[in-house]
Amino acid sequence: MRTLAQAVRELEAGASSRSLVEECLARIADPAGEGRRVFLKVHAENARAAADYVDGLRRLGAAPSRFAGIPVSVKDLFDVAGDVTMSGSAALRDAPPAAADAVVVARLRAAGLIPIGRTNMTEFAFTGLGINPHYDTPRNPYDRATGRLPGGSSSGAAVSVSDGMAVGALGTDTGGSCRIPAALCGIVGYKPTAKRVPLGGVLPLSFSLDSVGPLAPTVACCATLDAIMAGEEPTDIAPFPLRGLRLAAPQTMVLEDLDETVSRGYAAALSALSEAGAVITDIALREFAEIATLNARGGFAASEAYAWHRRLIEAKGALYDPRVLMRIMRGKGMDAAEYIELNHGRADLIRRVAAITRDYDALVMPTVPIVAPPLAELAVEEAYRKVNLQVLRNPTVANMLDRCAISVPCHPRGEAPVGLMLIGEHGGDRRLFAIAAGIEAIVSPVVRRA
Repeated sequence: MRTLAQAVRELEAGASSRSLVEECLARIADPAGEGRRVFLKVHAENARAAADYVDGLRRLGAAPSRFAGIPVSVKDLFDVAGDVTMSGSAALRDAPPAAADAVVVARLRAAGLIPIGRTNMTEFAFTGLGINPHYDTPRNPYDRATGRLPGGSSSGAAVSVSDGMAVGALGTDTGGSCRIPAALCGIVGYKPTAKRVPLGGVLPLSFSLDSVGPLAPTVACCATLDAIMAGEEPTDIAPFPLRGLRLAAPQTMVLEDLDETVSRGYAAALSALSEAGAVITDIALREFAEIATLNARGGFAASEAYAWHRRLIEAKGALYDPRVLMRIMRGKGMDAAEYIELNHGRADLIRRVAAITRDYDALVMPTVPIVAPPLAELAVEEAYRKVNLQVLRNPTVANMLDRCAISVPCHPRGEAPVGLMLIGEHGGDRRLFAIAAGIEAIVSPVVRRA
């Protein structure tokens, strides 16, 4: 994988944007690779033209930013002018093309980054697995011969980065959809405080929980992309000093049913951080268990998704993935009183948890409790449902609390990817990036020195 910083150095040393784009396009087109599963549409000619244009600007000293000319992928639920936004579904294939770019796509273009194509995803972003029966499922970069789950819903986004088809990826996160595939594929995934990044031009799943976030090789890459999408000037992140860093480790459902690899990786990460001077405190946080109760009727995702989908389902419900359709239809049964109670319950949970965690710099826990299972094991409905609940369980905490969160890889190089999740305070995005950058230097196989 090439990081944004590496790409910038190459461009500053005289490499062309066209060469970066051609390298990514070659990886996408490789018949032995995952490109046909990862991308639903490749903007090859547009990307080449944009690269040539940026190269010309750079020769004149007029590039819009130092990141200009770097290729990124775009999840299939973002509007791109002239494209049909299908959201990984067959039901929207004949929808009219978007008249304009989504706000965040426009901001990336304004900084000179080049959208190289639209990535595959769980249909309508409504599972954490990344399985798509319409357009096939991208295979996890780890143990590709077996064919393992990529995680979702931003499945193609994660694999586009892990396989060098893009330097960074644009994804969304409603219950973990950036962090889950990042954790399972061995890269970094970020979920911002929800209102930090505008949602204009993004096909919704849950109006209350949706957020737009990046997937990329490193924390610094994600921090840069997040800043651009939030309309801020991207600046280098100074890693937070680990000595005296106060981390709270919840001793609650987030530690239940960890497989051996995740348990070992998590314990090793905490040990390394402790040795580096971080102060890690076990806290109960039994309040997290209330999230399952709040979501028992389908939660925000089902009720708000049904509100958006109900007419499309009436017309084209037969074209939906039946497992996604079933999840959306749960929202039909929630009445207005239950929805209001859900909002009140969430607000109360946010208030109570904030009072417990205010003296800590971040919460720390495994991103997901398992490593990526073989796709063949999920053909059975019971296994599909169980694994989906497993991978969503921990990431959903941050969405329900309306906080920022990041997944950083913490596995030994060459082993099955394991993600370490950090949850910051509401609005504490840039601080969380600094904390994550300090932690990444200790635990990540991507940046850790041998």
